[in-house]
Amino acid sequence: MSRVLLSLLPLALVGAAPPAPVPAFTPEAFRAHVLFLSDDLLEGRDTGSRGHEIAARYVASQFEGLGLKPGGDNGSWYQQVTFQQTRRGETPGTLTLSGSRAGGKWTHGKDVLIGVNPREAKTDLSAPIVFVGYGIADKSLGIDDYAGLDVRGKIVVALNGFPKGMPSEVGAHLSSAKDEAAAERGAVGFLSVDTKLSAETRPWTVRQRYADGARFSWIGKDGQPHVEGTGLRATASVDDTVATALFAGAPQTLDQVRAEAEREGGRPKGFPLAGTVRVTASTVSERLTSPNVVGILPGADPKLAPQVVILSAHLDHIGISKPRPNDPPNKDRINNGALDNASGIATMLEVARAFTTSSDRPRRTLVFLASTAEEKGLLGAEYYAHNPTVPLASIVADVDLDMPLLLYPFTDVVAFGADHSTLGKVVADAAKPMGISLSPDPMPAENIFVRSDHYRFVQQGVPAVFLATGYANGGEAAWKAFFDKAYHQPADDMNQPIDWNAAARFAEVNYRITRALADADEAPRWYQGDYFGNLFAPDAPKAAR
Repeated sequence: MSRVLLSLLPLALVGAAPPAPVPAFTPEAFRAHVLFLSDDLLEGRDTGSRGHEIAARYVASQFEGLGLKPGGDNGSWYQQVTFQQTRRGETPGTLTLSGSRAGGKWTHGKDVLIGVNPREAKTDLSAPIVFVGYGIADKSLGIDDYAGLDVRGKIVVALNGFPKGMPSEVGAHLSSAKDEAAAERGAVGFLSVDTKLSAETRPWTVRQRYADGARFSWIGKDGQPHVEGTGLRATASVDDTVATALFAGAPQTLDQVRAEAEREGGRPKGFPLAGTVRVTASTVSERLTSPNVVGILPGADPKLAPQVVILSAHLDHIGISKPRPNDPPNKDRINNGALDNASGIATMLEVARAFTTSSDRPRRTLVFLASTAEEKGLLGAEYYAHNPTVPLASIVADVDLDMPLLLYPFTDVVAFGADHSTLGKVVADAAKPMGISLSPDPMPAENIFVRSDHYRFVQQGVPAVFLATGYANGGEAAWKAFFDKAYHQPADDMNQPIDWNAAARFAEVNYRITRALADADEAPRWYQGDYFGNLFAPDAPKAAR
């Protein structure tokens, strides 16, 4: 969606005031927030749960105690979001290949993982299949994997990921938009096939672990669940057994296609595949509500106060894991989410405290957003970005705080998205006095740029970054160990060796960043020629690199 950002808003003509003194940040205050939010009594803060409601009330009470103004619905602290929760029905989904030299039938959970369609209670779809390379299409980049292919009324088969050598954040965005690209061209289904890289990055066994979770969708003004690529009736991921069968008798084998994908800049071309695929699935759904919590600190400068800087962090986590066979009776199954993302909320609360107790109020208005349903697909932030409680055109920046790894004395930070706008320089300059450097994305294969709440603001044309602790000074080993042993597991709790001094330091650097954004004479701008600025904010003023 295009939007005019700064041209509708006045820019400050006054000179820069002396920098405000930095308030003190204490390990004890930070720890107190995490201690409460990650307590077993909150049962992992799952979206729509009693534990999440308690957490939301905690954040709202903190906002009120700090003297913020309510920024939710009807003068409240809460923006209530209605969700549809869609689960698999009693009959397991199936994928059947017929009319090919290598037919077969596979059931969800083993060799195929069939997606949940929130708009169909029962799906029974049969259609021819077409391989579409990576399934990417973008006019500005001169890429159209659908060129010369007729996919109307057909099921497309596409490789996971994006071509080697493509900028990781652009590739991550295009990967997330594949369903839409297919639907726009008349496809009715979408099957994903691994490349060598995608199989290594996210092994099939890991995907199986999360294959039976419910799908959440927020409800739009039309009363229907919000779904991108709504023309698609069926989606699925397939393992090598099924993928090999799909390519039986094709102009190229699966191995040849993957070899081309391994090449730098390699983009396998599409072609029709033999046979017909039938996908069956059933779902049951229910509706529930869960709140975003919103606090506002009005700006002090009459000229800049209409402009808004958002500091966001997600409040939800993934709740209680289902028991597994042979689990001991006393096995801990509560996913407390101490670092993901009680630590981000604690950072936001401490930054809010610092601003409200400072003698120098920010020139721009600050919005503190504790979002829900991030773990369900960035849905609370997406809902807020589509239904903001301040004018969309007034939002000039978002800084998102998600899972800072506070297990070591970090010396660098990563601002995912920093290369696209002047926000990157703001982060670097604000962190420098603390001896903290700004590092590039250390894990581009993880597609982090599209996996946190800031991306929902980017899609609305707002310059945004997601800030995390970096790989320096032991960070790389800490990140890898956390992903292996604690990420989305009960081990992400207060028993971890959390470095509370690092936590206070992380809160301080975020205060400095937010203060710089709030008080600068000019708001952040997309860079000239930037992919995301051109795509989502083509009419906004741009900055030279």
